[in-house]
Amino acid sequence: MHFLKKLTESPILKDPAKEHVDVHRHFYRYSKGVFIGPALKITKSKARITLKGSHEYEDLILEVVANTISEEEIEIKGTIISGSDISDLIMNLGFDWNLKKSTGKTKNYKANIISITNQRTLLESIEVFRKTSYYLVSFNLNPTCKVTTKKNIPQPSKKKVEDDDITKRIGFCTGIINNNDKNLSMVQNLTLHDFLSEIPEKWKKIIIKNNYKIIDIILPEQVDNWGLKRILAIRKGTLFRSINIDGEELEKQYSFSV
Repeated sequence: MHFLKKLTESPILKDPAKEHVDVHRHFYRYSKGVFIGPALKITKSKARITLKGSHEYEDLILEVVANTISEEEIEIKGTIISGSDISDLIMNLGFDWNLKKSTGKTKNYKANIISITNQRTLLESIEVFRKTSYYLVSFNLNPTCKVTTKKNIPQPSKKKVEDDDITKRIGFCTGIINNNDKNLSMVQNLTLHDFLSEIPEKWKKIIIKNNYKIIDIILPEQVDNWGLKRILAIRKGTLFRSINIDGEELEKQYSFSV
């Protein structure tokens, strides 16, 4: 499950640093203030549905497209970046990627991806890596079953929410699938689950924005290391989640504890 779907379904998470790392890790970098979050654009033509997302939507776009695969084998390429040694997870999934530890100030692990896999393993890997990693995968099976993802994580935006230019940000990952009733229903349920009753039967373009206001940070008292304190800290605030459907704006707000 994508972290924003989980957050909107359960905004107040108990012990998020231990029990809900898949959500909690997306908030490590935030201090108090207002911040630009992930954005997604969905367009629909007669033949296909196109999803263009910013960083932190790449796993959801990959999941959407992977669910439509009919081929027995898929060649995937890209990178995986993790904050921890995930060699065992990689091996258990049957991949042979060479995971290397970085030598820079920010410690992480990275592997270049080139593998032949199948739909089941690809979908399983998306769920497994959501807890630890950024899974930046591309593949091209045909014109209506493909994903293109950049190989490096962008720097967090320093712009104010009102100055956000999502046109640039949503170029990070693109996915294309056939436009049929089954795929359309899947896309709407995975990306717009909390707005389903507001979506008209006919639409051409939907833009989703997610922004955060962090109002409080609770640091763990029993931890001395400042870097670890920041990682384990609980952030409290509001998620401002808005959609634009062919020019009509709708917004929902969620008070969260992550």
